Amino acid sequence: MIQETFAIGSSPMHRMDPRLKIVAATVFSVQTAISDHFLTLITALILGVAMVILARLKFFLVLKRLLIVNGFIFFLWLVLPLTFPGEAIFSLGPLDYTLSGVILSARITLKSNAILLSLIALTGTSYLATLGYALNQLKIPDKIIYLFLITYRYIFVIEQEYQRLIRAARVRCFEPGTNLHTYRTYAYLVGMLFVRASARAERVYHAMLCRGFAGKFHTLRQFSFTKSDLVWAFTLSAGLMFMGYLEWMKTTLF
Repeated sequence: MIQETFAIGSSPMHRMDPRLKIVAATVFSVQTAISDHFLTLITALILGVAMVILARLKFFLVLKRLLIVNGFIFFLWLVLPLTFPGEAIFSLGPLDYTLSGVILSARITLKSNAILLSLIALTGTSYLATLGYALNQLKIPDKIIYLFLITYRYIFVIEQEYQRLIRAARVRCFEPGTNLHTYRTYAYLVGMLFVRASARAERVYHAMLCRGFAGKFHTLRQFSFTKSDLVWAFTLSAGLMFMGYLEWMKTTLF
């Protein structure tokens, strides 16, 4: 099952209105993604770290998530400077390690970490079901919300079906390797997984119809926008406007 570890807590970030979290995370991520200047990106990273600190999240768990993303970014540092045109810093045989590639890699690193930290601190501190209800009150199309909630609910079931098929293959003495038999077996396994998922979807749909489902989920859960949420809204808006100001100034410090 998906472990919603960060959703457990009583910090100011946990108590914030989920609707405000979604809007703030979306705007922050978009603004960070379209920014180019290093001072803006460093500011975004600092804001992301500050939000994680305010959420009182365990450092080790946050670092574990960051390592997964930065493991991929590490390969960008190996590839981009060697393939991006620009002034060479040093050469590796026929390949030049360019300054432009290093700058691009640094921007991607800052953007990725800042966005990930903000998403952990904002959306990660709410349960996925709560985010679904909040999206409903933000007037997001119903079908998107249903797809989000049902996928979250049944992805565990599909994973259990996959494990059951793997166990059945192992009982039959299947040993994976780099041969045609292994590729064919995994192809059959994936095909059977799709068949079982389709059959499960039909059963779930009929069960929902039996319970009166008419294309809309009804919820009695309501969110209240408190004074503290208003303070958070102004604070986050000020941080975003400051980032926009830094980007607009086109600073030449870096």
